[in-house]
Amino acid sequence: MFLPKYPDNPTPPATHTHTPAEPAAPVRRSLPPVSISTGAVAAVVVGGVVLTALLAAVAVSAISVAIAAVVLRSLMRKQHRR
Repeated sequence: MFLPKYPDNPTPPATHTHTPAEPAAPVRRSLPPVSISTGAVAAVVVGGVVLTALLAAVAVSAISVAIAAVVLRSLMRKQHRR
């Protein structure tokens, strides 16, 4: 039932003739020159300065709020002790 069916006249396998190609030189692909405009560099530098300034402002604000909380806490303790 599941036996393979073989052809009646077997044909010989096709023979391929291979002719060696001439050795090709490796292809060197160069990247196009990268041109970065001064405007782009300036934008990145200004963006970095602005982000650094914002980070410093947040840090200073957090430190000042922490100091104010400590001072208020100590003042409240003195009030409760009296």
